[in-house]
Amino acid sequence: MNIIQPNRVTRSYIQHLIGKPADVFPLLCPVREADWIEGWDPHLVVSDSGLAEPDCVFTTAAEPHEAIWYITRHETAAGFVEMIKITPAVTACRLTIQLRPAEDGSEAVITYSHTSLGPEGDAFVASFTEDYFVKFMQDWEARVNHYLRHGSALRETEA
Repeated sequence: MNIIQPNRVTRSYIQHLIGKPADVFPLLCPVREADWIEGWDPHLVVSDSGLAEPDCVFTTAAEPHEAIWYITRHETAAGFVEMIKITPAVTACRLTIQLRPAEDGSEAVITYSHTSLGPEGDAFVASFTEDYFVKFMQDWEARVNHYLRHGSALRETEA
């Protein structure tokens, strides 16, 4: 048995979204993300309902192998979702999103925790800097807000 100390990075960010939690929560779904992320196209979605739900599994492009996502918690009334993303031989990631009402819409507290599974994961963890994460979160925030305002995905030429 090989037990080692984790090489892990955890980052959190609060997005300010113009929609109420009830309007935003359905968009936190591998199928509905295609509505607000131009080019989003999971390779496979395994779901009883066809949308996000507990035990929904989906895969996305990643290197060196496809990433496997598993929704462990999907609590509509609480505005909470938790997913585990495994990129084989690279990282294991825990993603949580907690929506809460705000004066002008909602806030989304988003936390990613990436754990390295080897040398490629070590490089990824090192590159997952606060600056990178903030830019990633701001882009995501802009895309969701654009969709909530206009009902369409923000095109790369508009970003």
